[in-house]
Amino acid sequence: MDVAGRLKELGIEIPEVSPPLAAYVPAVKAGNLVFVSGQLPMVKGELAFAGKLGRDLTLEQGQEAARLAAVNCLAALFKVIENWDRLEMIVKLTGYIQSADDFSQQPLVLNGASQLMEDVFGSCGRHSRAALGVNALPLNAACEIELIALIN
Repeated sequence: MDVAGRLKELGIEIPEVSPPLAAYVPAVKAGNLVFVSGQLPMVKGELAFAGKLGRDLTLEQGQEAARLAAVNCLAALFKVIENWDRLEMIVKLTGYIQSADDFSQQPLVLNGASQLMEDVFGSCGRHSRAALGVNALPLNAACEIELIALIN
């Protein structure tokens, strides 16, 4: 699988890893798993999507926010594995979606991240997941995505 070529074909540049907002590391390897801490939809250190889905942001904006947060997950993952050939599969995504009280389309928002994984990694990007609606997130972010990957 030519991940670097696929990323280029999709027009995706893997950014520098954003510095943590608190006392944690962006990603940690444990055996053959890499656990990527929750990533926000940041671009060059700035939050790109703020507010609650269903009140401040549309479904489409939420999907773009989830996609962007997933790209940031890939940056943290790559910092640990240093070579895409080590990736066996994306095991799980968890998406925390900042939601208005009556918003119930969290799974559709998280599709922005899930589709990115499949677009980049093909069948190795298919994963289990959870999409959770939450009242608030750090920096008023629209979403926060975390990832678990299996490596060799």
